[in-house]
Amino acid sequence: MINPKSLKKFGLLGSLYVSQFIPIACLYEALPVIMRQRGASLEAIGFLPLLALPWMLKFLWSPLIDRYGFTRWGHYMFWIICFQLIAACTVATFVLIDIQSQLSVTLICLVIICFVCASQDIATDALAVGLLEPQERGIGNGIQSAGHYLGGIIGGGGMLLLAIDSWGWKASMLTLALFVVVALLPILLYKEPSSKHQKSASAQSNSQKPANPFTEIIKFFRSPGIWHWLLILSLYTPGPYMASRMFRPLLVDLGLSLADIGLMLGVVSYGVGILGAIVGGLLIAPLGRKRSLIIFGLLQVLVMFTYLLPAFGIAHLAILYAIAIGTQFVSSMAVTVLYTIMMDKSRLEAAGTDYTLQSSTTFFFGIISAAIGGVIAQSLGYRGVFVVAITISLIGIILVVKTFNPDPLPMRDRVSS
Repeated sequence: MINPKSLKKFGLLGSLYVSQFIPIACLYEALPVIMRQRGASLEAIGFLPLLALPWMLKFLWSPLIDRYGFTRWGHYMFWIICFQLIAACTVATFVLIDIQSQLSVTLICLVIICFVCASQDIATDALAVGLLEPQERGIGNGIQSAGHYLGGIIGGGGMLLLAIDSWGWKASMLTLALFVVVALLPILLYKEPSSKHQKSASAQSNSQKPANPFTEIIKFFRSPGIWHWLLILSLYTPGPYMASRMFRPLLVDLGLSLADIGLMLGVVSYGVGILGAIVGGLLIAPLGRKRSLIIFGLLQVLVMFTYLLPAFGIAHLAILYAIAIGTQFVSSMAVTVLYTIMMDKSRLEAAGTDYTLQSSTTFFFGIISAAIGGVIAQSLGYRGVFVVAITISLIGIILVVKTFNPDPLPMRDRVSS
């Protein structure tokens, strides 16, 4: 039974993860379509994915967020409030911009949005590490994953439908900004607790702290077993990412319209992803970290085999929906257990840095695998790339079976060197 205190934590974190993903989802799902309809060139639209670089590189400034803050508001709450307000204001600025004739201004605003959302993610993840007890992390990270999917539905499919078909550009942007602001209400009503580490740290003089906050990055890479865990991340995550990226162009080649693909992948599968994240989060505690990694990983491999059906020409719409739903459900379960272990591997006093370094690792290898997947698909076809993706996933699972050992104690109970 989840107690009221835990429910309050989950509600807080859920609202934050939803709000920070709404602008990003709009950027990746809705904005390219809107820009194209307003006459933007394919070259300009092609540069949009490059704006995701702050998500890959956010570990570079994560030590600053861990170190500095206005503690009267709450260390991480200060950063979250600031970044979320900046994101809302920047989104509202789109009301004044003609994205066809003011492309440079549009790109500047997009860079700002990506930067502040990535930075807010650092603070939110760090806040979650401090708030959640080890036994709460499974369901807590299920809510994190579900929040991302819900934000994707609102900012991607939802805004696409509203901006193009119903409300118009200006009303949609104002509504998007309002969503981001309203999501601040739970955190404004929440008092960030001081951890044991923070209390002891406040009793020390500033001269006792490391002069350079970036030494926390070095400490992370010196943590026992961390390189082995990063190796697992680099092999466990790329296969499903590679396969799912190539499933999208396969749907186009099968003759599905953009509306069909948007509904299937941007609304229906994201909705199922919310359910999968919650189910995965609930199962982590009874199954344990390692068993969850193995079981969810094997389930991912099984559903990835279904990608071969349309690759061999079996492409009835009902089958394609079943594939999209099944893969998204299982993928969200696997992502949830990864997030949970990332929290276990994060020191409380440098939670933003440690968690961000791990998430940046998965993001980096995801991007690399997507690029390699395109090359493989060009040479071997869709069947070949799906087989390669399945093979990579099996190697990652074998590595987990043979070598992964969960931390015997939560990091918050350890003394930092």
